[in-house]
Amino acid sequence: MCVDEVLVLVLNYNGGGLLGECLPSIVKAARASKYACRVLVIDNESTDDSCEVLSRHWPEVPVLHESNRGLASFNEVLGRFDAPFAILLNNDVKLAEDAIDPLIDALRQHPNALFTAPFCLGFDNETYEGMNTRVRDRFGLIQGLCRAPGYQQTMFQPGLTASAGPVLAVDRLKFLAVGGYDPIYFPGRIEDLDLGFRGWLMGWRGLYLPRSKAWHKGFGSFQPAFGTSGCDHLALRNTLIFTWRNIRGSRLAMHYLWLLPRLMHSLLFRKGMLIRAIRDAIVICRRNREKLSDDLKGLPDFEYISRQEEYFRQFSW
Repeated sequence: MCVDEVLVLVLNYNGGGLLGECLPSIVKAARASKYACRVLVIDNESTDDSCEVLSRHWPEVPVLHESNRGLASFNEVLGRFDAPFAILLNNDVKLAEDAIDPLIDALRQHPNALFTAPFCLGFDNETYEGMNTRVRDRFGLIQGLCRAPGYQQTMFQPGLTASAGPVLAVDRLKFLAVGGYDPIYFPGRIEDLDLGFRGWLMGWRGLYLPRSKAWHKGFGSFQPAFGTSGCDHLALRNTLIFTWRNIRGSRLAMHYLWLLPRLMHSLLFRKGMLIRAIRDAIVICRRNREKLSDDLKGLPDFEYISRQEEYFRQFSW
């Protein structure tokens, strides 16, 4: 048994049914690990029977009750513990019995690793869910995608990944040093890409390790709460926030140049999603103006843009 403690944190919001389906595999994987794993559920003010399900069927799993800050609830919890590593899971994730050790081994072996991510399928055991994420800047909007063209040739190859959303392991101190998940994206979408990008700027990397395996239901919590159009709106709104928050130089200028024809297209075809996303993103950025300004401090512009462009070269498809 290794002495390093690993926190296995399951973030839950109104996922009573999902917990019953997924938590058994997580507990089993934690027990099978050579590391001293502690499984905890972070409950984000659920209004369903989640807490009752946990107390009745999993009394040995502690429940931490947090205000609903989306993925940013991980930040608060990790700040209160001393474990060097943590596995961060959505409530719609299952783990293979041997999933944990490869993720933690790689964090211990690679000093510049911010996070590690497994090979992930859907619950149908066929659909590739990631977590080998690629990124592109398409007509002024940045997109992250696991099923980028040609993914079938690379999904079994270990390497760097731009982000991992529903299941990943993190170096706790690096995660906190980079700021963790940014609550500006609440209730969610894109914050995992933001985490990976900010980590990249600091010289830290995300590693994709297909030796570890997980299953993700995909929108297990978001789809019932927001519907398809709501999820699409959050993704577009948060993509704008990500760009305005993080991107500099000519790439940012091209983003603004593309917004005008995109807006004209939306008006012409009476598609209001972009207009609403821009409006909402502006409101959120104004509320967080001071924090956004603080985030831009640090690297000189030349070095920042150099690392930014290296990131897009590394993960482009």
